[in-house]
Amino acid sequence: MYLINKLFASVIIVITALSLTAPSALAQDAKVIKMKGTDKLKFSKTEITAKPGQEVTVKLTTVSNLPANAMSHNFVLLTAGADATNVSQTSAKFADNEYIAPEMEDKIIAYTDMAGGGETVEVTFTAPENPGEYTYVCTFPGHYLAGMKGTLTVKE
Repeated sequence: MYLINKLFASVIIVITALSLTAPSALAQDAKVIKMKGTDKLKFSKTEITAKPGQEVTVKLTTVSNLPANAMSHNFVLLTAGADATNVSQTSAKFADNEYIAPEMEDKIIAYTDMAGGGETVEVTFTAPENPGEYTYVCTFPGHYLAGMKGTLTVKE
């Protein structure tokens, strides 16, 4: 009996040690995406990928010499099937809310604050579980319609 108790205690110690030192699979698989937004109203990355359920951090830096009220950018990831034009145009009226319309928040998975020239903003989110294509946009007035958009492809 003594030998069984000793063996059991040893197994518990090893399992505990492994659980404390081994990073989780999701944390190990976290993805960081760095992109820029410029005066040309484009994201430097228009195609990004993630696995279903993967933790993703997007770091967006605005490169501009214009004042923030004239040129700022954000990253807004939309739900599958969301109408990007409607979300962008409706949100353009909400400068005091980072150009995010409260009535559109159910169509948004994640978003950053606005970043003026030289500023970097970031958001961390969990990629959707459903594989597919998800649009991301900048909701500063006129930017989406000028082409400031991209696609997050979620796939295994």
